[in-house]
Amino acid sequence: MRQPAAATGSRYFEGETQAALDRQLTPQDEAFDRETIALAQRGLERLAAFDRTAMSDEERLSADLMQWQLQTLVDNAPFRDYQFPLNQFGGSNVGLPNLMTVVHPLATAGDVDNYVARLGQIEARMGESVQRAQALAARRILPPRFILQSTIAQMRQFISPEPAANPLVATLAARIGEIDELDAARGAAFVEQATGIVASQVYPAWRQAIEALEAQLPAATDDAGLWRFEHGAEAYAQRLHQFTSTRLGADEIHAIGLREVARIEAEMDRILRSIGRSKGSVRERVDALKRDLAYGNDDAGRKAIMDDIETMMRDAERRADAVFDIRPKTPVIARPYPEYRWASAAASYTAPPLDGSRPGVYQMPLRPDRLTRFGLRTLVYHETVPGHHFQIALSVENRDLPKFRQARTFGGISAYSEGWALYAERLAAEEGWYEGDPEGLLGQLDAELFRARRLVVDTGLHAMRWTRQQAIDYGISPSEVERYVVMPGQATSYMVGQLEIIRLRDKARAALGDDFDPKQFHNHVLLTGMVPLVMLEQEVDAWIASELARG
Repeated sequence: MRQPAAATGSRYFEGETQAALDRQLTPQDEAFDRETIALAQRGLERLAAFDRTAMSDEERLSADLMQWQLQTLVDNAPFRDYQFPLNQFGGSNVGLPNLMTVVHPLATAGDVDNYVARLGQIEARMGESVQRAQALAARRILPPRFILQSTIAQMRQFISPEPAANPLVATLAARIGEIDELDAARGAAFVEQATGIVASQVYPAWRQAIEALEAQLPAATDDAGLWRFEHGAEAYAQRLHQFTSTRLGADEIHAIGLREVARIEAEMDRILRSIGRSKGSVRERVDALKRDLAYGNDDAGRKAIMDDIETMMRDAERRADAVFDIRPKTPVIARPYPEYRWASAAASYTAPPLDGSRPGVYQMPLRPDRLTRFGLRTLVYHETVPGHHFQIALSVENRDLPKFRQARTFGGISAYSEGWALYAERLAAEEGWYEGDPEGLLGQLDAELFRARRLVVDTGLHAMRWTRQQAIDYGISPSEVERYVVMPGQATSYMVGQLEIIRLRDKARAALGDDFDPKQFHNHVLLTGMVPLVMLEQEVDAWIASELARG
């Protein structure tokens, strides 16, 4: 109820309650954050009063999960100032337009009216973010200079077209014609009203934010990691705990990354040699392969990659029958990001809402370095089938789960969700989806190598004082390095989660022998839903015990 953006994303409510929330935008000020932390603390106190011994196993898991999530909110509170309200990857300047153009429903005249009402609040919400950024700067809590520069460049691009061509208006204009109950004249009036709001409110708000960030440039440095702040080491340890749901430290994660990089590069070298690519480092040979498999950097090339993504998604749905006997009813679609996001965005998946009114959405940035067939199938498997779409949409549809678990009300658990998506990539290779396609298999291994390098680079940046250039030299693209700088710890969740899911699968296979059924293992992991890794192991252990008891 307090977070209209999340309510819209999940369609958590119904009728007038949901409609009222769809006209609002979640506050971005510090007071709202403080109130959220206080609510989490009260929730923990109330939760502690429940008798866990009187609960069913499923209720106990839900209570344990809620406790973990609320405690994480409270534990993050001392370090919330290190999450910059304006940044190129996840600030208000990104989240507000994405809410409007991807998440907000536009199926009825009421939806359009809500859209325009919500559009009129963007100026205030951006103003709150600007005030927070300025307050942090006054305390010398600044993003690195290169983050400021990337954010300013992205924001300038957002306001570069005429207001009528801005995504906030163009999306509305494109979709409004699909609404039968809205005649052309009324639809045109809504578009005109939206254009006026963008011109008179949104663009000035963006200009104010740009000015505020430009004023921070002289005092900013290129130091990239959390180590540069007071209590930075504690902040990073908490972020690692939040994102991996383990107590692994930065040194341990760094070492896992180095080990996995060496293993994967050796396998890639073997395959590269088998297809006649033997000269140069693994990275140099892969870069050459990416160029050889590139799409044209033009409208035709961008159409071709989106067409291929569509084909790959449908092919994956067919192949998944061999190892999955449950799948979401909700469809998944793919669409490109709006152009102003291409430079900084990573491929992503947006979950469907509880009411099934919108499909899962896979978004793809179409900048030149992503316009290649190399690794494209693997990326599709990660974001859609059998990756995020299977894992997230099945939880959304799972009425056996409490609603807060279906809708991820208290936030995500990255080690589970990203670990599953990376596991899905590996599963596709294990199941022979790349048979006869060594370049495709190299793409899968390269994606896994990328996640192993992330372990090294994220810990390098935030705990070992690596520079941005060191991270780039290690094999990570500039936009990805900048993502890790503003999202400390998140990049470590992928491989930590994947390795744990593989370990649990191997544990189940060893215990059950010939009775091990991968479909049943996948069912259990997916239908458990999003939980920390320690709870996932408890659930898999209980499943193993029940299977053994059945004989």
